[in-house]
Amino acid sequence: MSGETLTLDLADEAATIRLGGDIAAALARGDLVALTGDLGAGKTTLARALIRALAADPDLEVPSPTYTLAQAYAAKMPVTHFDFYRLSDASEVAELGLEEALADGVALVEWPEHGGDALPPAAIAVSLAETADGGRRATLVATGDADTRLRRSLAIRAFLEKAGWGAALRSHLAGDASTRSFELARIAGEPDRIVMDAPEHAGGPPVRDGLPYGAIAHVTTAVTPFVAVSHSLRRQGFAAPEVFAADLEAGILLVEHLGSEGILDAERRPIAARYEAAVGLLAEIHRRRWASTIEAPFGARHDLPPYDRDAMMIEVELLLDWYVPAMTGSTPGETDRRAFVAAWDEVFARVADMEKSLVLRDFHSPNIIWRDDRQGLDRLGLIDLQDALIGPAAYDAAALVHDARATVPAALETALMAHYCSIRAADVGFDEEAFRMAFAIMSAQRCSKILGIFVRLDRRDGKPAYLAHLPRMRDYLRRTIAHEALAPVRALYERWHLLDETPA
Repeated sequence: MSGETLTLDLADEAATIRLGGDIAAALARGDLVALTGDLGAGKTTLARALIRALAADPDLEVPSPTYTLAQAYAAKMPVTHFDFYRLSDASEVAELGLEEALADGVALVEWPEHGGDALPPAAIAVSLAETADGGRRATLVATGDADTRLRRSLAIRAFLEKAGWGAALRSHLAGDASTRSFELARIAGEPDRIVMDAPEHAGGPPVRDGLPYGAIAHVTTAVTPFVAVSHSLRRQGFAAPEVFAADLEAGILLVEHLGSEGILDAERRPIAARYEAAVGLLAEIHRRRWASTIEAPFGARHDLPPYDRDAMMIEVELLLDWYVPAMTGSTPGETDRRAFVAAWDEVFARVADMEKSLVLRDFHSPNIIWRDDRQGLDRLGLIDLQDALIGPAAYDAAALVHDARATVPAALETALMAHYCSIRAADVGFDEEAFRMAFAIMSAQRCSKILGIFVRLDRRDGKPAYLAHLPRMRDYLRRTIAHEALAPVRALYERWHLLDETPA
C-alpha cells in the first residue's frame, strides 16, 4: 500500500545531494528505489549521493551504469545501481541480477519504466523534474514500512534544519544491540556531529506484575536520560557528549562527536595503558557524589533509578530463559527456577549495603573513546549513557575488566584491580575486601546476563555474530564465580554444567 505523495523543492545541487542522503538513511535490505525523470533532471546527482551515503564515502567514484547496465557497491548494505534505459526487452531484467541484488541489499533503478512487469513494486519511487527557476522538484511515494522510514528520515532533516545544521550531509554509523541508530552529520569547516535516532518505544510486552522487562530492569525507552546523564557527567568535568539540539518527544538528538579511537589495538586486544586510564577514571567517578535527580537543558528532568534486586534478578534470569535452553536442550522447570532465584537472592543480599555510585552500566571498550590529544579526565570520552542508574560501584569495574567485546587476560585483570584499589585506598570508607567481593558478584551477574542476551540476539533477533563472544563470557564467569560469596550460585551452575566450554 502506498503512502501519501511527498513533494520537495530542491533549490540547488546541494539540496539534491542532501535528499540522496536522506533517502539512503531510510533504506532497508530488500528495498527497491525507482528513479524517474527526464535527461538533466538530476537523477545522476541523486543516485550518486544516495550510493555515497550508503557507503559512508563522500568521494566514492560512482560512474553511470548506462552501458554496463548494473554496477554493485559494497556499503552499509550492498547496493546495486541499475540503468534500464538501454534495455531492449523487459525479459532482460532477470539476467541483470536484480533479484539477487534485492536479496542481499538494495537496488537503485533508473528508467524503471523500461523494466515493465518484470520489475517488482518500488519501496520508494522518486520522480525528479526541473522547475522554472532552475531548481528541481522531487516527488516521492513510498510503500509499507518504507513510508514510515522515509518520513522519519525527513523528520530528522527537518530537525537538523531547525538546529542550524540543515546543510549537513548524513552517513550511517555502526549501531549497537539496541533499537537506536546513529548517523554522522558533516558540514565543511565544522567539527563532525552525531545524530542519535531513538524514538520512544513501549518497552515490550508485560513479563511480570504487568510490567515489561525494560521497566523492571530500568532500561530506558526515551532520550531524556541520555541528555540528563551526559549533562551530569559534563558538569563534574567528565568527557560526555555535549547535546547541541534535542527533540525529546521525537527522540532525536544532535550531539558532540567525541572521536573514533578506542581502547583496543588493531587486533582488538586491550591496550593496557588505556584500560589503566579507564580504571583510573572509574575510580574518580566513584569518588564523586551524584544527585539522583538531574535537571538538564531542553527540559530534560530525570530520576536515576536504583539498581535494585528486581532489576538484577530479571537480568540474570535471561540466562535461564535463553542460554540454558540453547546450550542444554531443555527449559528449566519451576523447581530449577526457584532454586536459581533463591541462590541469587542469597548472593544479592551481600551487596545490598556496599558502596553505591553512578553506574554507567555499559562501561566497556565499545563505549570508551580514547582522545590522545587530551589530558586528565578529558582524555577518555564516555558514550552510551542512557541506562545509567545508582547501584554497586563495583558493577562498572566488572563491565570493564570483564569486557564482553574483548578478551582481558587474567594478568591484566589482576593489574587493573590492583590499580583501582591503590587509587581508592586513601578514600575514607573504602573497603578493598568488600569491593573485591562486590566485583565478583556483579561480574557473575553481568556475565550470566550477557550470556542470555547474546543467545537472545541470535535466536530472537537474527544476529548470530554475538555467539562468538560466548566462550569469552564463560571464561570470565569461571574466573569470578570461584569467590566464596558466590558459593550458592556456583553449586547450581556446576550441577547444570553451565561452566563447561560446551554445556551438555
